[in-house]
Amino acid sequence: MALQRVSILGLGLIGGSIARSLKNSNQEYEILGFDKPEVLRKALKENVIDSGLQNIRDSLVSDIIFLCLPVDESLKSFENLIPLLKPGQVITDVCGVKSVFQEIWNRAGSKGIYAGGHPMTGKESSGFENSDPYLFENSVYILSENESNSGIEPLIQVIKLLGARIKFLNPKVHDIVVASVSHLPQLMAVSLINSASLKENDINFFDFAAGGFRDMTRIASSDYKIWDAVFRNNKKNVQMAIDNFINDLLVLKKLVTSGESESIAGRFENARIRRDEIPRNTKGFINSLFDLFINVKDEPGVLAKLTTLLFENGIDIKDLELLKVRQGSGGTFRISFETESAHSKAKDLLSNAGFTVT
Repeated sequence: MALQRVSILGLGLIGGSIARSLKNSNQEYEILGFDKPEVLRKALKENVIDSGLQNIRDSLVSDIIFLCLPVDESLKSFENLIPLLKPGQVITDVCGVKSVFQEIWNRAGSKGIYAGGHPMTGKESSGFENSDPYLFENSVYILSENESNSGIEPLIQVIKLLGARIKFLNPKVHDIVVASVSHLPQLMAVSLINSASLKENDINFFDFAAGGFRDMTRIASSDYKIWDAVFRNNKKNVQMAIDNFINDLLVLKKLVTSGESESIAGRFENARIRRDEIPRNTKGFINSLFDLFINVKDEPGVLAKLTTLLFENGIDIKDLELLKVRQGSGGTFRISFETESAHSKAKDLLSNAGFTVT
């Protein structure tokens, strides 16, 4: 089988991470990249890509083309490239809106194959310098569900190599869903920061903001240039998501004003139940992760002891995160496993080894 070529147009956080991840995989691809000359030089120097492209059309030598440019630029490149695709050639994008791409594709009558993509992952910082080969590990990667899905097996193989979990969605449904779970939270974070940017008698409210406020507003640091085209191309659904949120918030306001504690408690309980469903409702192409929380003492080698015990017993860790730490006392690790049996076995092993596990 001939070595597959993959062109990545835009080597920012997402495009650069795709390239790094493929380079780290156990499969060989010839990776071509397009970006500013200084980014290409850095990517070549770090062996993230095999060669640089001088223009967008040079990507047509590839089997798979990833559009990882900002939305407006991706749309422009998409329109230019799809009439030139050969049979079997796959083009995909990574943008946060899908319907607009699908509508262009449906009108084009291209000979190639298109599958819109949206990796549900990211960082606060963008750019090639922040790209990460593990950015997609355990993340959801949405692919557009349409009649051309039968020809996208090579793309599916690439996404699996990234470590992501695939979910198919109709493009219109995608745009409705992400308006509520991605676009609205971004606007909420911005609004929460701006509405809390108050001072009273020279007291800065932010001086008293705890971890919860910081976690809820983390994405308020996002660059608006990334979001402008997203909001423009998904305006109707974003407006609907905002209206739904405002209506729910107004209900809570009335309950707080009238002191209806039982009703407020009911809404809290409903939110808790629905929130707990999030990792468990992953069906079809998404595999649930099973979490353990381990309390450890602040002492040298404790993490090595923990991970070595799991490794020696053949238990694969899918994700690991330090949640809390107190200097001189200890902290809490969250360790995720892909299967319930691995979770159960790890819990028994760690408990028997003296760790406090929940």
